[in-house]
Amino acid sequence: MTLLAIGLNHKTAPVALREKVAFGPDSLPRALAELPGLPGTSEAVVLSTCNRTEIYCQSDDSEVVRKWLANFHALPDAELSPHLYIHQGDDAISHLLRVACGLDSMVLGEPQILGQLKQAYSQARQAGTVSQLLDKLFQHGFKVAKEVRTKTEIGASAVSVAFAAVSLAKHIFPALDDTQVLLIGAGETIELVATHLKEQGVDKLMVANRTLARAEDLATKVNARAMTLEALPDNLHEADIVIGSTASPLPIIGKGMVERALKKRRHKPMFFVDLAVPRDIESEVGELNDAFLYSVDDLQQIIDENRAKREAAAQDAEVMVLEQVAAFINWIKSLSAVDHIRDYRNQADAIRQDLLQKAQAQLQAGGDPTLIMERLASQLTNRLIHAPTKALSEAGSQGDLQRLDAIAGVLGLSAREKA
Repeated sequence: MTLLAIGLNHKTAPVALREKVAFGPDSLPRALAELPGLPGTSEAVVLSTCNRTEIYCQSDDSEVVRKWLANFHALPDAELSPHLYIHQGDDAISHLLRVACGLDSMVLGEPQILGQLKQAYSQARQAGTVSQLLDKLFQHGFKVAKEVRTKTEIGASAVSVAFAAVSLAKHIFPALDDTQVLLIGAGETIELVATHLKEQGVDKLMVANRTLARAEDLATKVNARAMTLEALPDNLHEADIVIGSTASPLPIIGKGMVERALKKRRHKPMFFVDLAVPRDIESEVGELNDAFLYSVDDLQQIIDENRAKREAAAQDAEVMVLEQVAAFINWIKSLSAVDHIRDYRNQADAIRQDLLQKAQAQLQAGGDPTLIMERLASQLTNRLIHAPTKALSEAGSQGDLQRLDAIAGVLGLSAREKA
């Protein structure tokens, strides 16, 4: 059977199609139950995220798996097939390793995909659809991903405005867990900022939004204090860091409001990050001595520089992936010798057991122990070297010097000079 990776992602399919092909919690168990039962197919892992759906399996026929995928989601083949990629053998190994390392992600080097792969692998194991090959492949993928993150800078630099805002704050404040952060807005970007802040140990969060209900929804998720925008003037002085991202057509925080907040703080510095377009914070705020204001354009410059760093690191990661693909292929090749090694060991053990039983019987019959032991050693040696000796003799009599040298090498014999 051939290792197969078949699927679609953000590069090959629009979100409308990716949604149709996604496997949810209700459909995944049935999919894992059906896949190994397809003709010529065994083992299966299904990876399904917002950006990709992929099936990893052993299969003799990729068409069988492709048609199953279309039928499972009740999609016409003509609608699905143009957006699918199919990797087989070495290419499938390479694809999985690149996915695990974040080299195939929408955001180069993002770490979330590794966790999603581990979850997909765990679900397949629980369903009993992972055996020797996929088990080894996914474990190898996890190891390579960890190695890439340890030895390269692919995940070290911020490449999203949310992550960049938090990274910039870390440069300003030695310990973010000692700061109080005010988030203005309650949309997706601010929620992502809040997530990054929590990961950095920030416990003191405030969320201000036009509607209190939206602020409370986000505040509940991140254990923050919620307020309306109208409450900002009375609470702004409490914040060391202010990050804004709303859809307001006019600035929400003005120079005067910040001046009053700084006065209450006895001019203890404040750090502002404005992620909104149009701006949430008046540009004049940056003119104040104790206020440090960064706009989305400032962050974009940081992001562009960091993206270049990640792309450089990705080149090193690609080299590592190629090396690890070769290592995994060598492991697969080694499997062909496993049966022969087992048979050879069983054969030697059978000879040992046979001669040992005969020697024990002779000892029980009163035979001379020394003679019996000498005979056992001699017979064991002769039986074990019989096949190799015969092979050497045949190669020599046939003049097959290449075969003769190969057998000698396997037996650990020194090469003899040719006359």
